[in-house]
Amino acid sequence: MPDANNSFYSHKLQGHKMKWYNLEIDTVLKHQNSSAEGLSTIIAGKRLIESGPNSLEEKEIRPAWYFFLSQFKDFMILILIAAAIISGIIGDKADTIIILVIVLLNAIVGFVQEYKAEKAMEALRKMAASHATVMRDCITFIIPSDQIVPGDIVLLEAGNTIPADMRLLSAHSLRIMESSLTGESVPVDKITKPIAKNDLSLGDQYNMAFKGTQVINGRGKGIVVATGMNTEIGKIAQMLKDKELPTPLQLRMADFGKKLSYLILLICIILFVVGFLGGEEPIRMLLVAISLAVAAIPEALPALITIALARGAKRLVLNNVLIRKLAAVETLGSVTYICSDKTGTLTQNSMTVVEVFSFTNVHLGKEHLPLLNVAIALNHDVRISTQYDFIGDPTEVAIVKYFKDHYSNDDYNSLHTQFPRVMELPFDSDRKCMTTIHSFGKQYLVITKGAVESITGRMDVHHKLNYYLSQANEMASKGIRVLCYAYRIMDSISEPLDYNLIERDLLMAGIIGLIDPHREEIPEAIKECYNAGIVPVMITGDHRETAVAIAQAIGLNSDKDMVMTGEELSRLNEKEYEQRVENITVYARVTPEQKLKIVKALQKRSHFVAMTGDGVNDAPSLKKANIGIAMGITGTDVSKEAADMILLDDNFASIVKAVKEGRRIYDNIRKFVKYIMTCNGAEIWTIFLAPLFGLPIPLLPIHILWINLVTDGLPGLALSSEKAEKNIMQRPPRPTNESLFAEGITRHIIWVGLLMSFVTLGIQAWALHQQNSHWQTMVFTVLSLAQLAHVFAIRSDNEFIYKKGLFSNKNLTWVLVLTFILQLVVIYLPAANNIFKTQPLSFKELSLCLVAAALIFHAVEAEKWLKKRSIMP
Repeated sequence: MPDANNSFYSHKLQGHKMKWYNLEIDTVLKHQNSSAEGLSTIIAGKRLIESGPNSLEEKEIRPAWYFFLSQFKDFMILILIAAAIISGIIGDKADTIIILVIVLLNAIVGFVQEYKAEKAMEALRKMAASHATVMRDCITFIIPSDQIVPGDIVLLEAGNTIPADMRLLSAHSLRIMESSLTGESVPVDKITKPIAKNDLSLGDQYNMAFKGTQVINGRGKGIVVATGMNTEIGKIAQMLKDKELPTPLQLRMADFGKKLSYLILLICIILFVVGFLGGEEPIRMLLVAISLAVAAIPEALPALITIALARGAKRLVLNNVLIRKLAAVETLGSVTYICSDKTGTLTQNSMTVVEVFSFTNVHLGKEHLPLLNVAIALNHDVRISTQYDFIGDPTEVAIVKYFKDHYSNDDYNSLHTQFPRVMELPFDSDRKCMTTIHSFGKQYLVITKGAVESITGRMDVHHKLNYYLSQANEMASKGIRVLCYAYRIMDSISEPLDYNLIERDLLMAGIIGLIDPHREEIPEAIKECYNAGIVPVMITGDHRETAVAIAQAIGLNSDKDMVMTGEELSRLNEKEYEQRVENITVYARVTPEQKLKIVKALQKRSHFVAMTGDGVNDAPSLKKANIGIAMGITGTDVSKEAADMILLDDNFASIVKAVKEGRRIYDNIRKFVKYIMTCNGAEIWTIFLAPLFGLPIPLLPIHILWINLVTDGLPGLALSSEKAEKNIMQRPPRPTNESLFAEGITRHIIWVGLLMSFVTLGIQAWALHQQNSHWQTMVFTVLSLAQLAHVFAIRSDNEFIYKKGLFSNKNLTWVLVLTFILQLVVIYLPAANNIFKTQPLSFKELSLCLVAAALIFHAVEAEKWLKKRSIMP
């Protein structure tokens, strides 16, 4: 047994920089202070104390109150709370209660979303094997996997989940499915010999086995070289701890809240100073300034945005997109790059035979089938269950399915009856082939399947060798995996089987090509991405040729300079890579760390990045990306928990629909801001300018509250149902640093707000000149109806409402009718007159208010006309 009188485990046994695949087995055993017979129980116990359990660190669990209180740290929410306090101070308890109710409802919605928090670490732990078979004290033990330590010798067989990272000591037909870690859809044939190359990706480390992957064939033995957080899956878990980035909406709303608070403060100070200098009492002007501040704050805006995002998420579910984080709905509309995993996302994650070449005219069996097809039906280890499910290696399953698609079950069963298998030579990575031996009358039919170079090296004659190789190379150049079939007839077979005697003098039967084909709808989805100004990028663990072939098939830009392998990426320093990252659209043979590097580099170039994926290796990138998109069907629990949204149908094309919805939601949020701030601006200008024009304060606090919550809130909510603009998927994504007030919104808010104020003050001045006692009710009504006219006009930024359809937004139409009726109730219902201090208007007075409000609608339509003729920018 090895000596345990040293304590180098924490820095040596668990060292990440050690390239175990480079080392001979004896060297690995020496480094790990172990032996082929395993550790002693005493040494294993000491190492467990020093190296820690073979488990992933638990994520810090934050209590529910933390998530709830975090909802109140938003700048706009703090402004609203301040407004509630101010309202209470000036004696307006109704305003205080309503504002606090709005803040509380907004917090509850956000809390419900965030409390379904990240469970990625828990999902990762579930992937680990619960028990493992190890050798200790020269005896085989079954122990909990979290008690495995560096230096342990672990026995592997089909069905096992690898419990830790290990260097393989023996491998007998050992095949491990590593797709969840590397992205490759084909099982990896394992070897034990050292590999001389450096900086290999995980998929190329054929003498290693990694924690969390699955043994699907054969058996083997390995020495543990890393446990817990030091394993490759542990490194991924470490990456998942990165802090999330704020969404575009969060950035814009924070900017909006700060600018709004400064503006309100400035206006209040000016109003107070002007009134004070004009001889007004300081206390009265202070109360007027505070009332103005309350009027300026858009109480309904946070709730409107939350509700709009929630409704967008509900619509996306109907399109097979499940939103886990509400802000992701809007973020979709801002993405400039979609980094997509190939396997299972762009492709079907199912190997398929796509090309077949027969090189012999020999036919066999009662069915008189071509020999190549007979070989396809006989040479495999696929089992068919009673439910007709195919069980076995994915490549062999694809081959059997090919035969079944072209022939009947009777043909398949008949061949197995006519040519029963009597012996076999299993596949191994040294020979790179598999041989089955079948009864053939009084003789034996030998069928060998394997790599082209392996089979051609065992052939009887080589006069057509160049032809065979050229056919195979042509298929391989298109990213197709090529398998070769050969045969021979033997009079007798001696045991034990010697592959040197059996696998020689072979005759060529033919070759077949397999590929994981792309989804049919992907090319159109890629085209739509380009039209929308979004750059799709394919990131895969597959080889360059396969990646390029798929990229070309789906219409992804993949010129030579646009393709990069993980090995090439590792040779670039950070600055060099950042200069090239925007030109690369296809990545092959990359590691999880490199996927994360790609996302970070694009973000440093000011891009908003979406990352799609389904494997464990995708989780860090999904979490780091501005929006992570996991696959609902093939995705692992880890990828789903790390993502912002999940594609329920694993369909890349669904992302395009989601992007369109995200852009529509953002457009409508901008319309909220445009509408509410214009209305609040009109209130501010009306209150601010009235004293300057020698007019009395035109509105009471209850009027302001009514306008802010009813006239603003209900139509603003209906705006979330507005249909997408016609050009929404033909325009580029919005710049990530673009303000909510870009594209002339600030100008619109100012001039339309002033126009509404002047119209309102004009009605006030006229009514006072006419000594009309209803003047305040008319002011209140004009301002309310003008805002309804305004929201009707801003349903489109560029398209005339008459052309778009006056009643195309049915929700808004009914809301406007309802709001108008409520306004009439406030004017004409006696009980409401007492509450709102209003008086019934005559038909002439109401008609005048309607005409004045209609001016706003036509003024906004005129703004669109000026824009179309480039008179107004």
